Amino acid sequence: MSNLVARLCESINSGTPLNQSDLQLFIDGVATRALPIEAITQWLKAVHTHGISVEDTVALTTGMMHSGAVLSWDDARPIADKHSTGGVGDKMSLMLAPALAACGAEVPMLAGRGLGHTGGTIDKLEAIPGFNCALTPEQMSNIVDQIGCCIAAQNDAIAPADGLLYAIRDVTNTVDSIPLITASIVSKKAAEGLQALVLDVKCGQAAFMKTESQATELAQSMVRVAQGLGIRTMAQITDMNQPIGTHIGNALEVIESIHVLNGKGPQDTINLVAMQGGALLWLLGRCENEEQGRQLIIESLNDGRAAEKFQQMCVAQGASQSVAKELLQSPSDVLGKAHHITEIKSQGNGWVDSIDSMVLAEIAREHGAGRFAIEDEIDPAVGFILNAVKGNPIRSGQKWIEFHHNQPMSDAQRDNLSNALTVASTQTQPIERLIKVIQ
Repeated sequence: MSNLVARLCESINSGTPLNQSDLQLFIDGVATRALPIEAITQWLKAVHTHGISVEDTVALTTGMMHSGAVLSWDDARPIADKHSTGGVGDKMSLMLAPALAACGAEVPMLAGRGLGHTGGTIDKLEAIPGFNCALTPEQMSNIVDQIGCCIAAQNDAIAPADGLLYAIRDVTNTVDSIPLITASIVSKKAAEGLQALVLDVKCGQAAFMKTESQATELAQSMVRVAQGLGIRTMAQITDMNQPIGTHIGNALEVIESIHVLNGKGPQDTINLVAMQGGALLWLLGRCENEEQGRQLIIESLNDGRAAEKFQQMCVAQGASQSVAKELLQSPSDVLGKAHHITEIKSQGNGWVDSIDSMVLAEIAREHGAGRFAIEDEIDPAVGFILNAVKGNPIRSGQKWIEFHHNQPMSDAQRDNLSNALTVASTQTQPIERLIKVIQ
């Protein structure tokens, strides 16, 4: 096996095409856990440093997709999903899956845990007592048959090669590689048996892709590979310089999601859910255009149908009827609370110009909201509630953020948090998320 990895790394380092049988042996070795972590890390670092060709990326994606079970559905069924490259406060999946199901789409969503500084959908859902994300492919199919959506953790049954690669990338600083991101995301989504896929590619200081050109390159790579596998695909490049919505952290993001599912919540979050859901309904042919699709999603949030689907999904995935019902009525009574809430106040008068998402994400991660090593335990109660967002007026001495934490906060963390807010003397505009669309 060491010779195999050495040969692949030599090809990557010299820029020559990968030997396809060697690549398949490598994928099989990862999927069956026959390769040592050190050898996989060596391969990941070679790809991260030198990249691989489009053809090799397609071969890697296809091999990873077929390294486990592939869900299959009747051709007439409107199977769809979305993927986000990860942001701060990015909780869209929790609302999008049930809203799409309420609009007649079917969503067998595979989701991930936190990666680097970004939160993970699975970590958020596991903040709900009893919620089980460890579904087999058969359980996923059954739940989608019954209620139209499920959200499951990637496991050894579906794209098992990616499961281990994903975990190692998180702790070896090899996350931000376009071929690795493309293969990871598209292999999982293709294994769901999708007809339609929307990719939310974040760009900005709190995204893996810092610039619009980097985000565009990744979006084009993923769209090309997914369409090559027969999936109707669109990428939306969105701004990740500001936190999304008002709640950041695993349990707190569930609370905000419940607010939105109940027809309330921040407009920023509602807009993103509607934009992604509207695009998927259009790609599935369930509406005449994306705007009509957006309206259908918003209606499902406002009339309670999306909330009902979410409640059904919670029960189907292990939560008790009483927990699921109370969660929709009073989420903060169901979810774990932090022992400490530290308020930070504005030091200037004017309008909120920006909030440094990366500072918030790093402090939350240091307090247990994210991982530094594979075995780290998540503290679901840790996070932030924003009392002001970009475009809001603010006064000196006004509380702008609450930090929910269980460990003591250091002076440096307090200073960094205070400095994360930038106040402008002239009126600022609310954030516009959508930058461009790649089809």
